[in-house]
Amino acid sequence: QVQLVESGGGSVQAGGSLRLSCASSVADAESVCMGWFRQVPGKEREGIATIYTGFSNTAYDDSVKGRFTISRDTAENTVYLQMDSLMFEDTAIYYCAATWRYCTGGYLSAVEKFDYWGQGTQVTVSS
Repeated sequence: QVQLVESGGGSVQAGGSLRLSCASSVADAESVCMGWFRQVPGKEREGIATIYTGFSNTAYDDSVKGRFTISRDTAENTVYLQMDSLMFEDTAIYYCAATWRYCTGGYLSAVEKFDYWGQGTQVTVSS
């Protein structure tokens, strides 16, 4: 049973930073795709960033490129999302997800391809 547990959400002022963590037993696997998604009420869940551990390749949505960084720590079995220069528009519930499939940037818009999901963590950015 794959479990994903997010943490690190909270409230921050615009321009600030937060680091989200996703603890998972698969985060240190050699070939797993892990992603961060976010959702606001009334809107579809959108992909923010993915990392494929096999080649360490990453992909980002244009809305966060240059501000957010996805990374993993195999010793801690954790995937991180470092969020800098936060904006009001980043307010959402953030979810960690995983799939054994090889992922490319196209997986940012492929919510259905991720098989495992965390419970989500709230990020609120005040302007």
